[in-house]
Amino acid sequence: MDQADKPFLRTLAGEAVWPPPIWLMRQAGRYLPEYRDVRAQAGDFISLCTNPELAAEVTLQPLRRYGFDAAILFSDILMVPWAMGQPLRFAEGEGPLLEPLRDAAAINGLWTAGVAERAAPILETVARVRSFLDVQHQRTALIGFAGSPWTVACYMVEGRGGGEFAHARRMAYGDPALFGRLIRSLTDATAEYLLAQVAAGAEALMLFDSWAGLLPPSQFRRWVIEPTAELVRRLRKQLPHDFPLIGFPRLAGPLLVEYAQRVGVQAVGMDTAMDPRWAAANVPQGIALQGNLDPQALVSGGAALEAEARSLLAAMRGRPFIFNLGHGIVPPTPPEHVAALVRLVRTG
Repeated sequence: MDQADKPFLRTLAGEAVWPPPIWLMRQAGRYLPEYRDVRAQAGDFISLCTNPELAAEVTLQPLRRYGFDAAILFSDILMVPWAMGQPLRFAEGEGPLLEPLRDAAAINGLWTAGVAERAAPILETVARVRSFLDVQHQRTALIGFAGSPWTVACYMVEGRGGGEFAHARRMAYGDPALFGRLIRSLTDATAEYLLAQVAAGAEALMLFDSWAGLLPPSQFRRWVIEPTAELVRRLRKQLPHDFPLIGFPRLAGPLLVEYAQRVGVQAVGMDTAMDPRWAAANVPQGIALQGNLDPQALVSGGAALEAEARSLLAAMRGRPFIFNLGHGIVPPTPPEHVAALVRLVRTG
């Protein structure tokens, strides 16, 4: 099917499609009983991400239930440091745990080439999902993704998630040359990984910068905008100039506008704290907006969910917009609330 027949891709090309396309961050995950069954079958989380058959299955599960306009590869942003040789595991109740990178020797020991080869099982998942969509869900686009350099570097230096990422922020201030070396290595590896996803069948790419909001403006420009813009330039050298890219600098606040103008993406994600009316008025009209329903409103459902969703739709009418959450679906979310949301958005 031609890309023009996919509402998600039409929106990223600058068309104000209405009703807007919808997909949800973490749409494949623990809120779905069928996901929990596959997760138990896989064993640990990395084994699930690197098993193409199972990872493709969980990528497709929410499409079978809800008919979203986009599928997103089931994986994790930390599979790039894993492919760079940094030890990684996911501990129940603790999340990701990595061997922290705190000195030049550790950073210099990372593999910056051959990432796509080590991530081959993930790329096979992309190919499997794309083949299925081409036959069974021809109006559904496939999104590949990676973490932006700043956010992934936070995990790599800190060795875990959560908190304020103090070690990473101190390194960025106290030894910017060393931190910059890590950022450049990540940019190289991430560009290779994303280009390989496109070669395997991804039709759009999303760059997650979940911890962008930790930084003051000067540091945000240095470690969020500049590295992401460089990553986009690397991608553009080998992709069509209009290949759709989505950037999500979470909690960027008013710096979202500068990010949208300078990074070179076709769409920006709005987090839950962003006023969508402000974003609609200030982000350039040619850049699509994506977001930003509060995941807890989706948990609550009922009148509150309907009111929030309708308010967001009203703010976005008339411009390119992709309905999504301001962050990912949380595990307590009732699946029937997701179905109700999809029905509401489809009515416009």
